[in-house]
Amino acid sequence: MSAIKNRNDLPVLVLHNVDSKWPAADIEEAHRVVAELESALRRHGHPVEDVPVFNANLNEWLQDYDPDDHIVLNWCEELPGASHSEAFVAQALSELNFTYTGSPPDVLAFSWDKGKVKDKLDRSALPTPCWRLFDSPQPDGWTIFPAIVKPGKEHCSLGITRESVVFTPDGLRERIGNIVETFRQPALVEDFIDGREFHVFLWGNSEIRMLPPTEMDFFAFGNISDRLCTFDSKFRPGSRHYEEIKLRVPAQMKETEYELLKQTAFSVYHAFGCRDYARLDIRLRNGIFYVIDVNPNPDIGPETSMTYAAEIAGYSYGEMISYLINLAAQRHPIFGSETQ
Repeated sequence: MSAIKNRNDLPVLVLHNVDSKWPAADIEEAHRVVAELESALRRHGHPVEDVPVFNANLNEWLQDYDPDDHIVLNWCEELPGASHSEAFVAQALSELNFTYTGSPPDVLAFSWDKGKVKDKLDRSALPTPCWRLFDSPQPDGWTIFPAIVKPGKEHCSLGITRESVVFTPDGLRERIGNIVETFRQPALVEDFIDGREFHVFLWGNSEIRMLPPTEMDFFAFGNISDRLCTFDSKFRPGSRHYEEIKLRVPAQMKETEYELLKQTAFSVYHAFGCRDYARLDIRLRNGIFYVIDVNPNPDIGPETSMTYAAEIAGYSYGEMISYLINLAAQRHPIFGSETQ
């Protein structure tokens, strides 16, 4: 797999959030997905304990576990009742001396601020669409159309619909106003890159590798406003975007395109200080791979594009998760010396 010594006997705590305010069907689905992940790890040999988090007091759920005896698989996207708390989970784990999978709190927190992400891409000379942040629906000086308007501090395509793509100054003003009023945060306006979209997964630390790129295929959509990944496309089964956007694994491209994509992706991973694994959303237009988003904590469920990409690369689901566990184990005070 890599230069690390891969162990399949490392004890794992699967940390995941369960919010009582979720619909019953969502809670049931969350438990189902976690059970499948845990089963895959057990089949691969890992001792596994389930640690659901039901409130914002993370110490309450971890107090019975010794950090020296476990690796935490951090699948806690936020603390129940505390929105935008993804980074606080990692911070709390660090303060409790647990070794956990994924990026540290500063990287996670940074990724939520799209303005900072875009600025870093620009300062690092990495291609990203032209952009501006607006606190009010007065887009003075913006002349690039079509444009896309997004919440400036959200993840998971929240706030993104087909109405996010605008074609006129009036449409831009209306959409910015909608975002600012609804989300109480600045709106990010970008040049809309109407091109192929790739989800690119990288993993590793001292040695970084790229999994086979996956493509979000918008072939079914003739209208430019539909050629994007919306909130519906990820979370609303039965919606047109969910049903008709096709995942192509691996994405087909020329060797020269692949090498340029790989070069761009590696540069982004290094620039943002990603750890263990990350997903990059990238679009291709006129021979340029534009970085749309950087996600240092992507979904690693059994039916996600990362899992499918890993399968193409020769990893079963259990092997993929085990590899992430072993990457984290290199930082463990006891297991670290055994996985080098």
